[in-house]
Amino acid sequence: MSKETQAIRDDMGQLAEDARALMAATADVAGDKVAEARKRLATALEHGREFAGRVRDKAVAGARATDEAIHEHPYRALAIGIGVGALAGYLIGRRNGHNGN
Repeated sequence: MSKETQAIRDDMGQLAEDARALMAATADVAGDKVAEARKRLATALEHGREFAGRVRDKAVAGARATDEAIHEHPYRALAIGIGVGALAGYLIGRRNGHNGN
């Protein structure tokens, strides 16, 4: 898992923990507005949990498909990787060459 993905996952986890703490802290507060806000927050947390699950499932499926494709066509995967690397190197080198002038 990349550093950025892990950072986002950590941030989302912290947000969910903070939301649960807020809900616990306001559990004894009376009032229609607070009750409605708690209800919306609980719904948002549930939707967020479902969304995270769908994203995780899609990422796992994508990783499995990629792994399968690489194992079925290793030389094609190697050629594509070399081609993308060469193109990226060319573009980076070209950009850096223009910055120095």
